[in-house]
Amino acid sequence: MRGSIAGLRAPAVIAHLKRLGITAVELLPVHAAVDDRALAERGLRNYWGYNTIGYFAPDRRLLGRGGVNEFKRTVAALHAADIEVLLDVVYNHTAEGNHLGPTLCFRGIDNASYYWLTPEDRRHYLDFTGCGNSLQLAHPRVLQMVLDSLRYWVEVMHVDGFRFDLATTLGRGPNGFDAASAFLDAVLQDPVLAQVKLIAQPWDLGLGGYQVGKFPAGWSEWNDRYRDTLRRFWRGDGGLVGEMASRLTGSADRSRT
Repeated sequence: MRGSIAGLRAPAVIAHLKRLGITAVELLPVHAAVDDRALAERGLRNYWGYNTIGYFAPDRRLLGRGGVNEFKRTVAALHAADIEVLLDVVYNHTAEGNHLGPTLCFRGIDNASYYWLTPEDRRHYLDFTGCGNSLQLAHPRVLQMVLDSLRYWVEVMHVDGFRFDLATTLGRGPNGFDAASAFLDAVLQDPVLAQVKLIAQPWDLGLGGYQVGKFPAGWSEWNDRYRDTLRRFWRGDGGLVGEMASRLTGSADRSRT
């Protein structure tokens, strides 16, 4: 069972989580994914799963003979132990990579709708993510796909929330990040999604990508500077009293986690 979704529901694992006082687990990406070409050519794998290609199915490498039901059983077992299940989701880019990457689905269906393309040469991609392409949630059909996927994982798989990888990309429009973008507005207006936990990794690699404290009410955020300051303080690094004070009493950029 090691390395499978079924292993997570093993009685010994759940008992260990309970002893630690864990009330929620966040799973690294479980959506169907493929290995990056650069890794595959070296005989390596994208072990963490951040190379999604299928937003409506668990990766087969995580499943046993029970298929999708393995995932449902694991969520049910964790819920029975009063442990919530959050998913790390990668809606900012896909496994198709840059213009030299494989055509697996979205590029072949409608490249200009699914991805942000460079205005001067639409063969190439605007790469806000550092992964070769950026999914264009400003397009209504792409937005619909992502919302349908999120609802599927809540209503069918019964997860309790999501951590959105490089969430700034999801809120980008023609003029950059917009806290009132189609995606951010749609999620909070959706009767299903507005009820679950929404956690942003509030940055990407594009211009104006660092948006800590800028996501709308209803969202939680990772805060790397707050996290790093507290970690350095806990391990005994010196000269941090002033920084600690500003982080604990400062603005949203300094205090939200």
